[in-house]
Amino acid sequence: MTTIDGLPITVDLEIMSGTPVFTGTRVPVSALLENLEAGVSLDEFLENFPTVTRDQAISVLEHFRTSLNDISLAA
Repeated sequence: MTTIDGLPITVDLEIMSGTPVFTGTRVPVSALLENLEAGVSLDEFLENFPTVTRDQAISVLEHFRTSLNDISLAA
């Protein structure tokens, strides 16, 4: 089992064949992005996936935002 940079993400071959999931769940992190892309609000996502906490989702989104900022600063 691997966790990623202190994020609430777990990668474990025993869970969803190694797909990155929110820690303590079987919910793929990609489900958050796919739902947001489809126009689902964060609140709706959390209602649809009650095992994911708001803190977990916000932490992942903040990490993605920070990563994009880092990329733009490096350019």
